[in-house]
Amino acid sequence: MNYLQLDGKTFLVTGVANRKSVAWHTAQLLEEAGARVIYSVRSEQRKESLKKLLGDRPVYICDVEHQAEIDRLQQEVSKDFGTLHGLVHSIAFADYSAGWKPYNETPREAFLQSVNISCFSLMALAEAFKEQWDDDASIVTVSISTTRMAAENYGFMGPVKAALDSSVCFLAKSFSKFSRVRFNAVCPGLLKTSASAGIPGYVDSYLHAEKATLRKQAVQTEEVANTIAFLLSPRSSGINAQGLVIDAGMGINYFDEEILRQGS
Repeated sequence: MNYLQLDGKTFLVTGVANRKSVAWHTAQLLEEAGARVIYSVRSEQRKESLKKLLGDRPVYICDVEHQAEIDRLQQEVSKDFGTLHGLVHSIAFADYSAGWKPYNETPREAFLQSVNISCFSLMALAEAFKEQWDDDASIVTVSISTTRMAAENYGFMGPVKAALDSSVCFLAKSFSKFSRVRFNAVCPGLLKTSASAGIPGYVDSYLHAEKATLRKQAVQTEEVANTIAFLLSPRSSGINAQGLVIDAGMGINYFDEEILRQGS
């Protein structure tokens, strides 16, 4: 029995960077379930670096920072494929090249660029493919477990992810006027990915987060991918405009005895 019921469905997956990517793990699950996966990467260089990993799978280039490239992606995909049954939006970017700064000193250009790439791209992709989505398509983005914890080293990305979370709700509402397309977010705790490596002091935060989980083991990328695959499937048809937190209980464990003893 194929529980996910994804046989013969076609999905667009964005954001594969390497084998550690949430997007890659998700794509693997989709393919194992019998789905066809179309890949979109940001540059020719990234496509080349993924050649061994992706093989002869269909890979398109789209830098979502530019609307013209999103429009081109839609045109190319619509020419090669028909109906799309879902999207994995696993795209985020923050320019920390100016060095760590307190939030109130965030450079305007860096903040707006991050909103454009990390948040607005979800809206732009959903709209660009509006005529191609299956009526019951599922669109899933990747957020974070909480945007209310002001982790200083995460900088302005927290507020950007908060905008993404809100966009999920507004997109679900607006698309409901003419379709049954669903929008949801997975909201994982700290993960070991190439993207996280660029965050100042991330290792210390990761190790602390691991201690705060109820099981004393950090969230695994595969666990996030499992949830995304479920949200993309008809089995999650009743879930819409939600953010599913995947943090192994970290969010309720602030007063863990072991952490308190270490801090005293």
